[in-house]
Amino acid sequence: MSKPAIELLTAGPRSATFSVDAERHLHARDKALAWQVRKIDGGAVTEGTTAKVVFTVTGLDPDILHCLEIGDARLEFATRKETALLDIRDFAASPKAANNAQAIQNAIDTLPAGGTVRIPAGHWSSGPIFLKSDMTLLIEDGAELAAVSDRDKFPILPARHTDGRILGTWEGVAETCYASLITAIDCRNLVITGRGIVDGGGNRGDWWTWPKETRNGARRARTLFLSGCENVTLTGLTIRNSPSWTVHPAFCSNLLAADLDISADPDSPNTDGFNPESCSDIRLIGLCISVGDDCIALKAGKRSSEGVPDRPTERATISNCLMERGHGAVVIGSEMSGGVRDIEISRCHFKGTDRGLRIKTRRGRGGSVSGIRLADSFMEDVATPVAVNSFYFCDADGRSDYVQSRAPLPVSAETPSIGSISVENVVVSGARTAAAVFYGLPEAAIHDIAFENYSVSFAPDAEAEVPEMASLLAPLRHAGIVSENTVFSRLTRLSPVSIHPAQD
Repeated sequence: MSKPAIELLTAGPRSATFSVDAERHLHARDKALAWQVRKIDGGAVTEGTTAKVVFTVTGLDPDILHCLEIGDARLEFATRKETALLDIRDFAASPKAANNAQAIQNAIDTLPAGGTVRIPAGHWSSGPIFLKSDMTLLIEDGAELAAVSDRDKFPILPARHTDGRILGTWEGVAETCYASLITAIDCRNLVITGRGIVDGGGNRGDWWTWPKETRNGARRARTLFLSGCENVTLTGLTIRNSPSWTVHPAFCSNLLAADLDISADPDSPNTDGFNPESCSDIRLIGLCISVGDDCIALKAGKRSSEGVPDRPTERATISNCLMERGHGAVVIGSEMSGGVRDIEISRCHFKGTDRGLRIKTRRGRGGSVSGIRLADSFMEDVATPVAVNSFYFCDADGRSDYVQSRAPLPVSAETPSIGSISVENVVVSGARTAAAVFYGLPEAAIHDIAFENYSVSFAPDAEAEVPEMASLLAPLRHAGIVSENTVFSRLTRLSPVSIHPAQD
């Protein structure tokens, strides 16, 4: 047996996150591995086992040289320096308190640069807290930071900063929103880590009863919202039960999210798992997501008179993730007016989602999607493994002739462009509708599509159903690659997939 390949993904003052044999597995290993961390100049610090490819070790001391040992493999690493460690209990936080937001905020505000705020084991009810630059928020094993149920305890964030920059969005448009349980605005060098739980309280109060409306002029809260942040690390945590999107970074750069467990009730509205919007240089590694909507959705705003994000989402890698039960596993759009490009998805396991890789847009969006690569992944019981749809019937005019017409219309700034998509070394088991569907605009065909080593088997008991959210689509069952206004550049080693045009 070969020696395990260990990689340090990140190390904070008191935690570190690793991958082991990431190139040879998806999200999980066939067999658990025992590991041990010890100080180079001392004995063992902590030990355990992992069946996951990506795992987080806590209980470390800052500014110490450590060694991780797994089987015959070892990796030396150093934890970061720490200027101070502040425990929220020293600021009057209590598990008995109805709302610990002020106590936690006092600890954050007091913390010097380079310090850590610790939330220890226990149940800590809280309203939204606001982080700052150059800090670590440590939510320890056994700790649960849980949102209060009273919506009136949530501050409301404006759509824009005082200088006119967009602060927050709702479905790609600048809008006023309730603050999130954990909120960070214009922060740098931020670490949010631990083995604890962050509970957004979506099932408490009335959040899920007004999914497309407002209250007090504001849209629903997320659970973790980052706006205009740079150099952010999120590791180890369980984040669940969100009022709406669970983790929403907007206008952020250099973001690492690793070893997160993100979950929501399957019937909860718009509780997407992880939605980077107009962000760049993103790494999502070893996430486990099972939610009420899309698991991972990459977005870049949509055209609106209210103002839209004007930055693309670009240079994102998604690897060793497990995505279950959502509407889509990895989704691009439908908010993509700023452009989404250079996205690499590899060694992922999609399980029981409605769609696997999904790209959705419509006339009126403009923008482009390009440089999308899905490789070395497995889809299990996914109804439509690959779906690219230029007729997505979102918004009030979604079923209008303008959006749904199959006649060519003049090309303009409102015409979306989709191209340069490759699917390589992907195995699909239990598909229902088709191996893949592509519905391109007659005036802007989907182009440069490549499949190589694509193997699909179908669920024998599948019934015909419409594979995408668009008008004029025929129900499908056990179809091959269905295409309308689509240009393929490479189709090699497809098993047992056939290619045929869509039928109205």
